[in-house]
Amino acid sequence: MSVFASNHPLVKHKVSLLRDAQISVKSFRELTREIASLLTMEATTQLSVENKPLTCWSGMISAPVLSDKQPTLVPILRAGLGMLDGALSILPCAKISVVGLKRDEETLQPISYYQNIVSDVNERQAIIIDPMLATGGTALATIDLLKSSGCTNITAIFLVAAPEGIAVLQDSHPEVDLFIGAIDEKLNEQGYILPGLGDAGDKIFGTL
Repeated sequence: MSVFASNHPLVKHKVSLLRDAQISVKSFRELTREIASLLTMEATTQLSVENKPLTCWSGMISAPVLSDKQPTLVPILRAGLGMLDGALSILPCAKISVVGLKRDEETLQPISYYQNIVSDVNERQAIIIDPMLATGGTALATIDLLKSSGCTNITAIFLVAAPEGIAVLQDSHPEVDLFIGAIDEKLNEQGYILPGLGDAGDKIFGTL
């Protein structure tokens, strides 16, 4: 597994703004979308291209275009939906696979309540999008689900991540690459990231 913590100045700046305790719902949504766009750009640098003939204004040329099907974006409900528009701004033709998981606040284990994976996921790269990687349980369950559906090329994008969650994914799925806005210090006793963002889902949906 490769773990890519973004060094982009705008990602660093925008993640810091997300941490503001007084941030509005509007600003949190906008920043989440913007960071998702930047991280999706970083996560797609290895997409394959091939030269194909193209009629340009100056005549026929051979131009590089994507050689494979576009990835499927996999937002984890509900917070992952806040990153979807940003990711789609980079991959506007991507198909969307939806996974509904929530964390049991007592056991910290993921509970599945919905899933809808594209039928040809075995022919696409799957890019998981979720604001936070905390204990790693939800991401682990999503990767397991994608693999059981036939997907063999999986990447995950998170705005912030805890070292504990990263370690869980490294141990279980070492071939999955992670693209992260910021790697934070640790988890607290309740399994929340420190310093973290608070509850990203509540801040995106205004349900604080």
